[in-house]
Amino acid sequence: MARFSGLSSARPASTGPAAAVPRAYLDYAAFAPVDPRVVAVMRPFLEGGVGNPGAAHSLGLDARASLDGARAKVARLFGGAPAGVIFTASATEANNLAIKGVVARAAGRHVVTTAIEHVSVLNCCRDLEKRGVAVTCVGVDADGGVDPRAVERALRDDTALVSVGAANGEIGTLQPLREIGRLTRERGVPFHVDAVGAAGRVPLAVDDAHVDLLTLSSNDLYGPPGAGALWVRPDVKLVPLILGGGQENGYRSGTENLPAIVGMGVAVELARAEGPAEVARLRVLRDRLLAGLLDRLPEARRTGARGDARLPHHASLVVPGVKADGVLLELDLRGVAASSGSACAARTGEPSHVLRAIGCDREAAEGSLCFTLGRWTAAGEIDVVLDAVPAAVARLRRLAPS
Repeated sequence: MARFSGLSSARPASTGPAAAVPRAYLDYAAFAPVDPRVVAVMRPFLEGGVGNPGAAHSLGLDARASLDGARAKVARLFGGAPAGVIFTASATEANNLAIKGVVARAAGRHVVTTAIEHVSVLNCCRDLEKRGVAVTCVGVDADGGVDPRAVERALRDDTALVSVGAANGEIGTLQPLREIGRLTRERGVPFHVDAVGAAGRVPLAVDDAHVDLLTLSSNDLYGPPGAGALWVRPDVKLVPLILGGGQENGYRSGTENLPAIVGMGVAVELARAEGPAEVARLRVLRDRLLAGLLDRLPEARRTGARGDARLPHHASLVVPGVKADGVLLELDLRGVAASSGSACAARTGEPSHVLRAIGCDREAAEGSLCFTLGRWTAAGEIDVVLDAVPAAVARLRRLAPS
Protein backbone atom coordinates (compact mmCIF):
# COMPACT_ATOMS: atom_id res chain seq x y z
CA MET A 1 0.00 0.00 0.00
CA ALA A 2 1.36 3.43 -0.91
CA ARG A 3 2.29 5.99 1.71
CA PHE A 4 -0.62 8.17 0.60
CA SER A 5 -3.00 6.27 -1.64
CA GLY A 6 -6.46 6.87 -2.95
CA LEU A 7 -8.30 9.83 -4.38
CA SER A 8 -5.81 11.79 -6.45
CA SER A 9 -3.68 10.44 -9.25
CA ALA A 10 -1.23 13.26 -8.43
CA ARG A 11 -0.62 12.14 -4.86
CA PRO A 12 2.37 13.31 -2.80
CA ALA A 13 5.50 11.24 -3.20
CA SER A 14 7.13 9.68 -0.14
CA THR A 15 10.78 10.44 0.49
CA GLY A 16 13.41 9.43 3.01
CA PRO A 17 13.82 6.25 5.04
CA ALA A 18 10.14 6.05 5.97
CA ALA A 19 9.15 5.89 2.31
CA ALA A 20 9.83 2.14 2.17
CA VAL A 21 7.42 1.45 5.06
CA PRO A 22 3.78 1.01 3.96
CA ARG A 23 1.66 3.15 6.20
CA ALA A 24 -1.95 3.97 6.92
CA TYR A 25 -1.85 7.69 7.59
CA LEU A 26 -4.86 8.80 9.66
CA ASP A 27 -3.48 11.92 11.31
CA TYR A 28 -4.54 14.58 8.81
CA ALA A 29 -5.64 16.98 11.56
CA ALA A 30 -2.05 17.16 12.80
CA PHE A 31 -0.52 17.56 9.34
CA ALA A 32 -2.11 17.28 5.92
CA PRO A 33 0.24 16.51 3.01
CA VAL A 34 0.42 19.45 0.63
CA ASP A 35 -1.49 18.74 -2.57
CA PRO A 36 0.97 18.41 -5.50
CA ARG A 37 -1.22 20.81 -7.51
CA VAL A 38 -0.61 23.41 -4.83
CA VAL A 39 3.15 22.79 -4.93
CA ALA A 40 3.17 23.21 -8.71
CA VAL A 41 1.66 26.69 -8.47
CA MET A 42 3.94 27.66 -5.58
CA ARG A 43 7.15 26.60 -7.32
CA PRO A 44 7.73 29.75 -9.43
CA PHE A 45 7.28 31.89 -6.32
CA LEU A 46 9.99 29.89 -4.56
CA GLU A 47 12.45 29.72 -7.46
CA GLY A 48 12.75 33.43 -8.18
CA GLY A 49 11.47 36.02 -10.62
CA VAL A 50 8.87 37.30 -8.16
CA GLY A 51 9.02 40.62 -6.37
CA ASN A 52 7.91 42.00 -3.03
CA PRO A 53 4.18 42.88 -3.05
CA GLY A 54 5.09 46.29 -1.62
CA ALA A 55 7.54 47.17 -4.41
CA ALA A 56 6.58 49.70 -7.10
CA HIS A 57 8.25 47.95 -10.06
CA SER A 58 6.52 45.48 -12.36
CA LEU A 59 7.62 42.40 -10.42
CA GLY A 60 6.22 43.95 -7.28
CA LEU A 61 2.95 44.76 -9.00
CA ASP A 62 2.71 41.17 -10.24
CA ALA A 63 3.34 39.95 -6.71
CA ARG A 64 0.63 42.27 -5.39
CA ALA A 65 -1.80 40.88 -7.94
CA SER A 66 -0.99 37.33 -6.82
CA LEU A 67 -1.46 38.34 -3.18
CA ASP A 68 -4.82 39.95 -3.89
CA GLY A 69 -5.88 36.97 -5.97
CA ALA A 70 -5.19 34.61 -3.07
CA ARG A 71 -7.11 36.94 -0.76
CA ALA A 72 -10.16 36.78 -3.02
CA LYS A 73 -9.97 32.98 -3.24
CA VAL A 74 -9.86 32.62 0.54
CA ALA A 75 -12.80 34.98 1.00
CA ARG A 76 -14.94 33.03 -1.48
CA LEU A 77 -14.69 29.93 0.70
CA PHE A 78 -16.99 31.46 3.33
CA GLY A 79 -18.66 34.32 1.47
CA GLY A 80 -16.74 37.19 3.05
CA ALA A 81 -15.39 40.41 1.59
CA PRO A 82 -11.81 39.92 0.31
CA ALA A 83 -10.64 43.13 1.97
CA GLY A 84 -11.31 41.54 5.34
CA VAL A 85 -8.75 38.73 4.87
CA ILE A 86 -5.58 39.20 6.91
CA PHE A 87 -2.86 36.65 6.16
CA THR A 88 -0.91 35.33 9.14
CA ALA A 89 1.73 32.68 9.75
CA SER A 90 -0.71 30.23 11.35
CA ALA A 91 -4.20 29.74 12.72
CA THR A 92 -2.72 30.14 16.20
CA GLU A 93 -1.53 33.64 15.32
CA ALA A 94 -4.91 34.42 13.77
CA ASN A 95 -6.72 33.36 16.95
CA ASN A 96 -4.43 35.54 19.05
CA LEU A 97 -4.95 38.51 16.75
CA ALA A 98 -8.72 38.06 16.82
CA ILE A 99 -9.07 37.76 20.59
CA LYS A 100 -6.38 40.12 21.84
CA GLY A 101 -6.89 42.55 18.97
CA VAL A 102 -10.61 42.98 19.65
CA VAL A 103 -10.32 43.15 23.44
CA ALA A 104 -7.52 45.73 23.29
CA ARG A 105 -9.76 48.05 21.31
CA ALA A 106 -13.06 47.35 23.07
CA ALA A 107 -14.57 49.18 26.00
CA GLY A 108 -15.73 45.89 27.54
CA ARG A 109 -13.46 43.72 29.66
CA HIS A 110 -15.19 40.36 29.39
CA VAL A 111 -14.80 37.43 26.97
CA VAL A 112 -17.02 34.38 26.53
CA THR A 113 -15.58 31.15 25.16
CA THR A 114 -16.08 27.42 25.78
CA ALA A 115 -14.33 24.80 27.87
CA ILE A 116 -13.24 22.77 24.81
CA GLU A 117 -11.58 25.40 22.64
CA HIS A 118 -8.20 24.92 21.02
CA VAL A 119 -5.30 25.75 23.34
CA SER A 120 -4.43 28.80 21.24
CA VAL A 121 -7.80 30.27 22.24
CA LEU A 122 -7.79 29.14 25.87
CA ASN A 123 -4.21 30.19 26.56
CA CYS A 124 -4.89 33.54 24.94
CA CYS A 125 -7.87 33.98 27.27
CA ARG A 126 -5.77 32.95 30.28
CA ASP A 127 -3.24 35.61 29.35
CA LEU A 128 -6.01 38.20 29.17
CA GLU A 129 -7.19 37.16 32.64
CA LYS A 130 -3.73 38.05 33.99
CA ARG A 131 -4.34 41.52 32.54
CA GLY A 132 -7.65 42.01 34.29
CA VAL A 133 -10.04 40.72 31.64
CA ALA A 134 -12.86 38.48 32.93
CA VAL A 135 -13.34 35.22 30.99
CA THR A 136 -16.37 32.94 31.11
CA CYS A 137 -15.86 29.38 29.80
CA VAL A 138 -19.21 27.87 28.90
CA GLY A 139 -19.52 24.13 29.52
CA VAL A 140 -20.59 21.51 26.99
CA ASP A 141 -22.78 18.40 26.96
CA ALA A 142 -21.53 14.81 26.91
CA ASP A 143 -20.97 14.98 23.15
CA GLY A 144 -19.09 18.27 23.35
CA GLY A 145 -21.97 20.39 22.09
CA VAL A 146 -22.42 24.00 23.19
CA ASP A 147 -25.91 25.13 24.19
CA PRO A 148 -26.57 28.57 22.64
CA ARG A 149 -28.71 29.43 25.67
CA ALA A 150 -25.65 28.92 27.89
CA VAL A 151 -23.76 31.41 25.74
CA GLU A 152 -26.66 33.82 26.01
CA ARG A 153 -26.68 33.51 29.82
CA ALA A 154 -22.94 34.19 29.89
CA LEU A 155 -23.23 37.50 28.03
CA ARG A 156 -22.77 40.66 30.10
CA ASP A 157 -23.08 44.35 29.39
CA ASP A 158 -19.28 44.55 29.22
CA THR A 159 -18.75 41.48 26.98
CA ALA A 160 -16.23 42.41 24.29
CA LEU A 161 -16.10 39.14 22.35
CA VAL A 162 -17.55 35.64 22.04
CA SER A 163 -15.15 33.00 20.65
CA VAL A 164 -16.47 29.53 19.72
CA GLY A 165 -14.78 26.96 17.48
CA ALA A 166 -16.78 25.67 14.53
CA ALA A 167 -15.71 22.11 15.33
CA ASN A 168 -13.60 20.46 17.98
CA GLY A 169 -10.41 18.89 16.70
CA GLU A 170 -10.22 16.19 19.37
CA ILE A 171 -13.77 14.83 19.28
CA GLY A 172 -15.09 16.20 15.99
CA THR A 173 -18.28 17.80 17.29
CA LEU A 174 -19.77 20.63 15.21
CA GLN A 175 -21.24 23.63 17.01
CA PRO A 176 -24.53 25.51 16.36
CA LEU A 177 -22.85 28.62 14.99
CA ARG A 178 -25.97 30.12 13.41
CA GLU A 179 -27.88 30.09 16.71
CA ILE A 180 -24.93 31.48 18.68
CA GLY A 181 -24.25 34.13 16.05
CA ARG A 182 -27.86 35.27 16.08
CA LEU A 183 -27.63 35.85 19.85
CA THR A 184 -24.36 37.77 19.65
CA ARG A 185 -25.65 39.90 16.79
CA GLU A 186 -28.75 40.82 18.79
CA ARG A 187 -26.53 41.94 21.67
CA GLY A 188 -24.02 43.72 19.46
CA VAL A 189 -21.10 41.53 20.58
CA PRO A 190 -18.44 40.51 18.00
CA PHE A 191 -18.45 36.78 17.28
CA HIS A 192 -15.17 35.00 16.53
CA VAL A 193 -15.12 31.47 15.05
CA ASP A 194 -12.05 29.27 14.80
CA ALA A 195 -13.01 27.38 11.63
CA VAL A 196 -9.96 25.11 11.42
CA GLY A 197 -11.13 21.59 10.60
CA ALA A 198 -14.57 22.70 9.50
CA ALA A 199 -13.88 25.14 6.68
CA GLY A 200 -14.02 23.39 3.32
CA ARG A 201 -15.71 20.35 4.87
CA VAL A 202 -19.03 21.64 6.20
CA PRO A 203 -21.15 24.56 4.92
CA LEU A 204 -19.97 27.78 6.52
CA ALA A 205 -21.02 31.28 5.46
CA VAL A 206 -20.14 34.25 7.63
CA ASP A 207 -23.31 36.20 6.88
CA ASP A 208 -25.57 33.23 7.50
CA ALA A 209 -23.90 32.48 10.86
CA HIS A 210 -23.45 36.16 11.80
CA VAL A 211 -19.68 35.65 12.16
CA ASP A 212 -17.53 38.75 12.62
CA LEU A 213 -14.07 37.14 12.73
CA LEU A 214 -13.05 33.79 11.21
CA THR A 215 -9.80 31.83 11.57
CA LEU A 216 -8.43 29.52 8.86
CA SER A 217 -5.36 27.28 8.48
CA SER A 218 -3.68 26.63 5.14
CA ASN A 219 -2.30 23.18 5.94
CA ASP A 220 -5.66 21.89 7.15
CA LEU A 221 -6.85 22.42 3.56
CA TYR A 222 -3.83 20.63 1.99
CA GLY A 223 -1.96 23.89 1.54
CA PRO A 224 1.52 24.67 2.86
CA PRO A 225 2.21 25.11 6.56
CA GLY A 226 3.32 28.59 7.55
CA ALA A 227 0.17 30.32 6.35
CA GLY A 228 -3.14 31.09 8.01
CA ALA A 229 -5.75 33.79 7.78
CA LEU A 230 -8.11 35.83 9.89
CA TRP A 231 -11.16 37.32 8.20
CA VAL A 232 -12.55 40.44 9.88
CA ARG A 233 -15.88 42.09 9.17
CA PRO A 234 -15.36 45.72 8.05
CA ASP A 235 -17.00 47.31 11.10
CA VAL A 236 -14.82 45.33 13.56
CA LYS A 237 -11.55 47.02 14.46
CA LEU A 238 -8.44 45.40 15.93
CA VAL A 239 -5.23 46.44 17.62
CA PRO A 240 -2.36 44.71 15.76
CA LEU A 241 -0.03 42.32 17.57
CA ILE A 242 2.93 42.84 15.22
CA LEU A 243 4.13 46.33 14.34
CA GLY A 244 6.35 47.28 11.45
CA GLY A 245 5.77 48.29 7.85
CA GLY A 246 2.00 48.16 7.99
CA GLN A 247 1.36 45.21 5.68
CA GLU A 248 -2.07 43.54 5.66
CA ASN A 249 -3.86 46.85 6.15
CA GLY A 250 -1.71 47.54 9.19
CA TYR A 251 -2.95 44.49 11.07
CA ARG A 252 0.01 42.16 10.42
CA SER A 253 3.32 43.81 9.58
CA GLY A 254 6.15 41.94 7.88
CA THR A 255 6.83 40.97 4.29
CA GLU A 256 4.09 38.62 3.19
CA ASN A 257 4.99 34.95 2.77
CA LEU A 258 3.86 35.05 -0.83
CA PRO A 259 4.66 31.44 -1.83
CA ALA A 260 2.67 30.05 1.12
CA ILE A 261 -0.17 32.53 0.66
CA VAL A 262 -0.48 31.71 -3.04
CA GLY A 263 -0.46 28.03 -2.12
CA MET A 264 -3.19 28.60 0.43
CA GLY A 265 -5.29 30.29 -2.24
CA VAL A 266 -4.94 27.31 -4.57
CA ALA A 267 -5.74 24.88 -1.73
CA VAL A 268 -8.91 26.81 -0.91
CA GLU A 269 -10.02 26.76 -4.55
CA LEU A 270 -9.51 22.99 -4.69
CA ALA A 271 -11.52 22.60 -1.48
CA ARG A 272 -14.39 24.59 -2.97
CA ALA A 273 -14.37 22.56 -6.19
CA GLU A 274 -13.75 19.08 -4.81
CA GLY A 275 -14.92 19.37 -1.23
CA PRO A 276 -18.47 17.98 -1.57
CA ALA A 277 -17.38 14.79 -3.34
CA GLU A 278 -14.40 14.35 -1.02
CA VAL A 279 -16.55 14.82 2.08
CA ALA A 280 -19.10 12.27 0.91
CA ARG A 281 -16.35 9.72 0.32
CA LEU A 282 -14.66 10.35 3.65
CA ARG A 283 -17.91 10.22 5.59
CA VAL A 284 -18.47 6.64 4.39
CA LEU A 285 -14.92 5.65 5.39
CA ARG A 286 -15.25 7.41 8.74
CA ASP A 287 -18.47 5.61 9.59
CA ARG A 288 -16.98 2.25 8.66
CA LEU A 289 -13.89 2.94 10.73
CA LEU A 290 -15.74 4.08 13.83
CA ALA A 291 -18.36 1.31 13.68
CA GLY A 292 -15.66 -1.29 13.08
CA LEU A 293 -13.54 -0.16 16.01
CA LEU A 294 -16.49 -0.09 18.39
CA ASP A 295 -17.52 -3.55 17.21
CA ARG A 296 -14.03 -5.00 17.73
CA LEU A 297 -13.51 -3.16 21.03
CA PRO A 298 -16.94 -3.48 22.71
CA GLU A 299 -15.68 -1.88 25.92
CA ALA A 300 -14.60 1.27 24.05
CA ARG A 301 -16.90 4.24 23.56
CA ARG A 302 -17.19 6.94 20.98
CA THR A 303 -16.30 10.50 21.90
CA GLY A 304 -18.04 13.39 20.22
CA ALA A 305 -21.28 13.63 18.31
CA ARG A 306 -22.76 11.15 15.84
CA GLY A 307 -23.23 11.33 12.08
CA ASP A 308 -23.70 14.74 10.50
CA ALA A 309 -23.18 16.49 13.85
CA ARG A 310 -19.46 15.74 13.67
CA LEU A 311 -16.68 16.44 11.21
CA PRO A 312 -16.99 14.12 8.20
CA HIS A 313 -13.35 13.01 8.33
CA HIS A 314 -13.06 12.51 12.10
CA ALA A 315 -13.37 9.39 14.30
CA SER A 316 -12.49 9.29 17.99
CA LEU A 317 -12.99 6.96 20.93
CA VAL A 318 -11.67 6.11 24.39
CA VAL A 319 -10.39 2.62 25.15
CA PRO A 320 -10.32 1.67 28.84
CA GLY A 321 -7.42 -0.24 30.35
CA VAL A 322 -4.70 1.12 28.05
CA LYS A 323 -2.81 4.37 27.67
CA ALA A 324 -2.98 6.13 24.32
CA ASP A 325 0.79 6.67 24.14
CA GLY A 326 1.38 2.92 24.23
CA VAL A 327 -1.32 2.22 21.68
CA LEU A 328 0.03 4.86 19.31
CA LEU A 329 3.55 3.42 19.55
CA GLU A 330 2.19 -0.06 18.81
CA LEU A 331 0.20 1.32 15.88
CA ASP A 332 3.24 3.09 14.51
CA LEU A 333 5.18 -0.17 14.56
CA ARG A 334 2.27 -1.75 12.68
CA GLY A 335 2.32 1.00 10.03
CA VAL A 336 -0.52 3.19 11.33
CA ALA A 337 -0.16 6.88 12.14
CA ALA A 338 -2.88 8.31 14.41
CA SER A 339 -3.09 10.59 17.44
CA SER A 340 -4.65 10.96 20.86
CA GLY A 341 -6.12 14.39 20.15
CA SER A 342 -4.80 17.87 19.38
CA ALA A 343 -1.14 17.96 18.36
CA CYS A 344 -0.82 21.41 19.96
CA ALA A 345 -2.02 20.10 23.35
CA ALA A 346 -0.13 16.80 23.38
CA ARG A 347 3.08 18.29 24.81
CA THR A 348 1.65 19.12 28.24
CA GLY A 349 1.44 15.55 29.51
CA GLU A 350 -1.89 16.37 31.14
CA PRO A 351 -5.21 14.68 30.31
CA SER A 352 -7.10 16.41 27.55
CA HIS A 353 -9.14 19.37 28.75
CA VAL A 354 -11.67 18.49 26.05
CA LEU A 355 -12.22 14.96 27.35
CA ARG A 356 -12.45 16.18 30.93
CA ALA A 357 -15.05 18.73 29.86
CA ILE A 358 -17.29 16.02 28.36
CA GLY A 359 -17.13 13.96 31.56
CA CYS A 360 -14.22 11.56 31.04
CA ASP A 361 -12.24 10.79 34.16
CA ARG A 362 -8.45 10.85 34.04
CA GLU A 363 -8.11 7.13 33.32
CA ALA A 364 -10.56 7.22 30.43
CA ALA A 365 -8.95 10.35 29.00
CA GLU A 366 -5.57 8.61 28.94
CA GLY A 367 -7.01 6.00 26.56
CA SER A 368 -8.18 8.46 23.91
CA LEU A 369 -7.56 7.69 20.23
CA CYS A 370 -8.25 10.01 17.32
CA PHE A 371 -8.24 9.16 13.62
CA THR A 372 -8.55 11.87 10.98
CA LEU A 373 -8.94 10.93 7.33
CA GLY A 374 -8.02 12.96 4.29
CA ARG A 375 -7.71 13.36 0.56
CA TRP A 376 -5.45 10.33 0.07
CA THR A 377 -7.10 7.97 2.56
CA ALA A 378 -7.98 4.71 0.81
CA ALA A 379 -10.44 2.02 1.82
CA GLY A 380 -7.53 -0.38 2.31
CA GLU A 381 -6.09 1.84 5.02
CA ILE A 382 -9.32 1.51 7.00
CA ASP A 383 -8.92 -2.27 6.84
CA VAL A 384 -5.36 -1.96 8.12
CA VAL A 385 -6.47 0.18 11.06
CA LEU A 386 -9.37 -2.11 11.94
CA ASP A 387 -6.91 -5.00 12.22
CA ALA A 388 -4.10 -3.07 13.91
CA VAL A 389 -5.96 -1.30 16.72
CA PRO A 390 -7.54 -4.36 18.39
CA ALA A 391 -4.25 -6.25 18.05
CA ALA A 392 -2.31 -3.39 19.63
CA VAL A 393 -4.79 -3.03 22.49
CA ALA A 394 -4.79 -6.79 23.14
CA ARG A 395 -0.98 -6.92 23.25
CA LEU A 396 -0.74 -4.01 25.69
CA ARG A 397 -3.33 -5.62 27.95
CA ARG A 398 -1.35 -8.87 27.97
CA LEU A 399 1.83 -7.00 28.88
CA ALA A 400 0.16 -4.98 31.65
CA PRO A 401 -3.07 -6.65 32.76
CA SER A 402 -5.22 -4.52 35.02
